[in-house]
Amino acid sequence: MKEIILDTALDSIKILPFLFIAFLIIELFEHKLSHKTEKTIKKAGKLGPLIGSLLGAIPQCGFSVLATNLYITRIISLGTLISIYLSTSDEMIPILIAEKAPVNDILLIIIIKVIIGFICGFIIDLIIKKENPKKHFDICENEHCDCEHGIILSAIKHTIKTLIFILIITFLLNTAFHYIGEENIKHIFDKPGIFTPFIAALIGLIPNCGSSIILTELYIENILPFSSALAGLLAGSGIALLILFKSNKNIQENIKIIGILYIISTISGMIFQIFGV
Repeated sequence: MKEIILDTALDSIKILPFLFIAFLIIELFEHKLSHKTEKTIKKAGKLGPLIGSLLGAIPQCGFSVLATNLYITRIISLGTLISIYLSTSDEMIPILIAEKAPVNDILLIIIIKVIIGFICGFIIDLIIKKENPKKHFDICENEHCDCEHGIILSAIKHTIKTLIFILIITFLLNTAFHYIGEENIKHIFDKPGIFTPFIAALIGLIPNCGSSIILTELYIENILPFSSALAGLLAGSGIALLILFKSNKNIQENIKIIGILYIISTISGMIFQIFGV
């Protein structure tokens, strides 16, 4: 139990700076920037999926957390959010490096995730119409954070509330991983088949760093083929989905985002599987 508590604390502390930065940026946008400046930023958002996919490739789940909060306040587009989710590396890169995986293999996975991320992000932004301004989500109005006392204090309050939520959920997930056991999860992939990418993507959707660890280790041990590992790693966005359900009260929209992420991940895995990769 001590190990579970320690892992939970470490997982949560790692994203603490990103949470604070995310809420601080939101406070700046909502209280300090003029309407004209906000319009300029939104117009420059066409390159969002490209920039987002590149940032997501950095081995940290913090950017996906930051992106989730920025999407909820409609500072970034849905396409940018999905591009970051798809390219998020989480624990994958550190594990591959620790296992002395070939540099070419590591770069290939990162490049594929980034390419899929920004292509799908651009397509989503082209297809989905702009959000109705009336649907804009105001975190401060929703959580009554007394923003008049300053944006830093308000950002700290938001961060603490969200961190407590993350600690509770992460503890429950780490406990489940501990008692179910990684070996039992590995047995699911003893006989890879046509549905393996679907199963791997489902595991990737689990909002916990443990999912990317398991998928990467299965790939390294040659239990999971590249195509299925890619599907799972594309679906994985760290604990970002926890933040999505914590802060965004539109459950239907949250389910839509998860659906888009899952469909893109499984289709990508299936395409690589068809080509025998």
